Amino acid sequence: MNDRIVITGLGPVSPNGIGKDTFWDSLTSGTSGIDTIQGFDASGHTSQIAGEVTDFIPSDYADKKDCRRMDRFTQFAVAGAALALEDSGIDLDKTDRDLVGVYIGSGIGGLNTLEKQHTILMNKGPSKVSPFLIPMMIGNMAAGQVSIQFGLRGPSMATVTACATAAHAIGEAFEALVRGDIDVAVAGGAEAAVTSLSLAGFCSLKAVSTRNNMPQRASRPFDRGRDGFVLAEGAGVIILETEKHARNRGANIYCELSGYGASADAYHIVQPAPAGEGAVLAMNRALKRWGGKASDIGYINAHGTSTKFNDELETAAIRTVFDDADSLAVSSTKSMTGHLLGAAGGIEAIACALAISEEELPPTINLDDPDPECDLDYIPHVSRKAKVDAVLSNSLAFGGQNASLIFTRV
Repeated sequence: MNDRIVITGLGPVSPNGIGKDTFWDSLTSGTSGIDTIQGFDASGHTSQIAGEVTDFIPSDYADKKDCRRMDRFTQFAVAGAALALEDSGIDLDKTDRDLVGVYIGSGIGGLNTLEKQHTILMNKGPSKVSPFLIPMMIGNMAAGQVSIQFGLRGPSMATVTACATAAHAIGEAFEALVRGDIDVAVAGGAEAAVTSLSLAGFCSLKAVSTRNNMPQRASRPFDRGRDGFVLAEGAGVIILETEKHARNRGANIYCELSGYGASADAYHIVQPAPAGEGAVLAMNRALKRWGGKASDIGYINAHGTSTKFNDELETAAIRTVFDDADSLAVSSTKSMTGHLLGAAGGIEAIACALAISEEELPPTINLDDPDPECDLDYIPHVSRKAKVDAVLSNSLAFGGQNASLIFTRV
């Protein structure tokens, strides 16, 4: 690697707030962004709770006409990119836009648009279906619209790896920067799958929590009483730059992105490999790419979905990789945000960057009765002041597609 790759801008759009300050204050105060679903009538679903992004006004970030031609997931992506670019302080008019890439994925894409237009098709016939159905629905349009809105002419592409989408997008942006293909990347994920059809599918799969009478306590990773993840929406977008480019413009640097590892379980469409072998591979590959030692990692932002098998097997995988696992701080911010699916790795990358720069580790809330099979230091209930120099984040997806990212202090 000829130049280090650094993070200079953060753009969270989440159930816990929009913008880094609101988002971080919510995480460090242990506040849940989960509530009873307001966006549609969920009374017929076994799960009626989600992490919805409230008080979101798309036209704050793009022209109203353009916003009407974007699905909600794309609106989130454009907002996240706008926030991240603003936070980075980069002047695009003084930047070679040919060398700014966009790597923003979505696990599910424009499901809101698909559902609405399918209803129109069934009720009114094919001639009434919107000509914007396809360009609003397709999953690459988050990256496409960010490129269009900001005039970014570098590579523009979208990963689709379910819950690992954003982490893979960030990792592939990292690789492009390392190769010297680009100087700057806008990277992350966006998801807006809190819809009736999506929720029905997850309910049928019995993957989501049905703790409807206590939404804020429903997501409880590593707790004995966990009963599934909580569906959530939003975007997590970051600005990556070569260190040379960032230093030359006097940018504020949060941390370095130092390692990226990807793997496949090659086992099952929804269940992790029996001993967490895929997660082990991803973490070891990220460590190898970084060149540091496992013992140098001070904190792990776990995938930690609040499902039985994920939490147990991720714990086992961490124990396999880290000889000093008992002294390692681990937490799941999904206990507060819910599971943003394809955007989760982006939101969690932001949490990792802030954990390093703010020297505070977010907690795992609702960890009232730890599962004996989940026996690490999960920072229960209350955030912890700590200076950590290296942080790892895991994203483990349906389909057995895994990604690990390592962030380090500059």
